[in-house]
Amino acid sequence: MTEFITPEALTALLQVIMIDLVLAGDNAIVIGLAAAGLPKDQRAKAILIGIIAATVLRIGFAAATTQLLQIVGLLLAGGVLLLWVCWKMWRELRHSHAEETQAIEALSDEDIDKDGKVAGGAPRKTFAQAAWQIVIADVSMSLDNVLAVAGAARDHPNVLIFGLVLSIALMGIAASFIASLLQKHRWIAYVGLVIILYVAGEMIYRGVLEVMPYLTSA
Repeated sequence: MTEFITPEALTALLQVIMIDLVLAGDNAIVIGLAAAGLPKDQRAKAILIGIIAATVLRIGFAAATTQLLQIVGLLLAGGVLLLWVCWKMWRELRHSHAEETQAIEALSDEDIDKDGKVAGGAPRKTFAQAAWQIVIADVSMSLDNVLAVAGAARDHPNVLIFGLVLSIALMGIAASFIASLLQKHRWIAYVGLVIILYVAGEMIYRGVLEVMPYLTSA
């Protein structure tokens, strides 16, 4: 328990909480957008598949990533991958307000824009198309989440475990609330983006220091 009260651990913990909050909301928006084009009776099933897949993938990636980051050179590779995650997040933050509203309507099953329909403006699709889009997005975003949390937690395993449990809880319990919160308060998402960018930069810096002895001795 004392690990959580050192300044370094508290800083890592705050970074992890913000990363989880932003990426859970981002993942929820993607799931909602994919499910929004389905009929009401299929929408809830597709969203449930998305949340279960995201949970299972986070657990699996967490087990693998914490081990892989111990391999020389993969910390650097993980930092570079997180830079790509930042670019992807930046693009997703520029989704139109209408698109995000459709996604949140699908997640919450509420007519937020008062047009008489829930996610009525989303393009229609089959259940198979929506499920495939959700699973593909979950693979990418779960890896993003685990990498970012592992990078922020650094040498604090308890913070890492807390971050992964929080990530799973947020996806399973509060996905629609967080997506709605981030839509209303866009600055939270931008703060999260800056933190992930910082974590990526630190991973790259530590990764370069890690591989330099091997490069200079070659």
